[in-house]
Amino acid sequence: MGNASRAAIISDRRITGLSAGVIAELVAELGPMWHERHQARLASRPRKRAISAGAKHRLVFVDRLLATLVHLRHGVTHDVLACWFGADRSTITRAIGEVRPLLAERGCTVSSGVRLRTLAEVIDHLGVGGKTGIIDGTEIRVRRPAAGRKDRDRFISGKSKQNAVKTMVLTDGDGRVLFCSPIRPGSCADITHARQLGLVKLLADGPAVEILADAGYQGLGAQTAGRVITPPHRKFKKNAPDWYEEIHERQRKAHSSRRIYVEHGIAHLKNWRALTRHLGRREHMSDTVQAIAGLLSHQQTADLTSARQM
Repeated sequence: MGNASRAAIISDRRITGLSAGVIAELVAELGPMWHERHQARLASRPRKRAISAGAKHRLVFVDRLLATLVHLRHGVTHDVLACWFGADRSTITRAIGEVRPLLAERGCTVSSGVRLRTLAEVIDHLGVGGKTGIIDGTEIRVRRPAAGRKDRDRFISGKSKQNAVKTMVLTDGDGRVLFCSPIRPGSCADITHARQLGLVKLLADGPAVEILADAGYQGLGAQTAGRVITPPHRKFKKNAPDWYEEIHERQRKAHSSRRIYVEHGIAHLKNWRALTRHLGRREHMSDTVQAIAGLLSHQQTADLTSARQM
């Protein structure tokens, strides 16, 4: 790809979803890591020629990163990217397969040089800052598993009645993404997923943190000494007095207005087309989710820093 085309992609935030400053930071951070892994891969197998001998890469690391970002942001096929970047389709496929895990390993950026990679680190971060966390589950449509697969029905979501996978998103009170969990099949309940991630133990043994959640997590409050706050239960299933309906509705709306920011965070995630419907392999989905969460949090942190400096 020519310098003019590369500069046009970097300068237009609509193409990659990231500002030029964030892309420059990614190149500086991930470039040496990619080169080191590439050299280790070359040295790990018997060779008939010296390392670095033979044809050189036509697709430099910057272009590999940009191709991955465009693919995640817009869901562009590898064939189209190959034409755009002047490379073979297999080269684009290999480049995305190498860069996506590097992005997934970065974690979510909360300040310059500070990353949150695990749920335990997120809980500690919220506890130190005295901040409120908000959790919610979101589904991502996937291709139907092959016929004859034993656990084929596990991917059918009881909510959407479609084949999907599920991830738990945790944001702060401003809607900034702090954590996206590894995926689970769509049939997994939100509360079950939270328990499998160890949220109950982390809250019970960790700092005093307030976590807001929707009705799908009712039951966690009793297990975490009230640290998970869910909408109020209805005491009357039918024929409720008017005064009770008014109080319940007021409490429900007050809780909803506090936890709505996690919906904003999920909406920003779904702006990346790879998370609206995933057409690739399901085993790559966890890397895709965590890579996009890390990129989004990095850009949100950069935007917040710029706003404070103005």
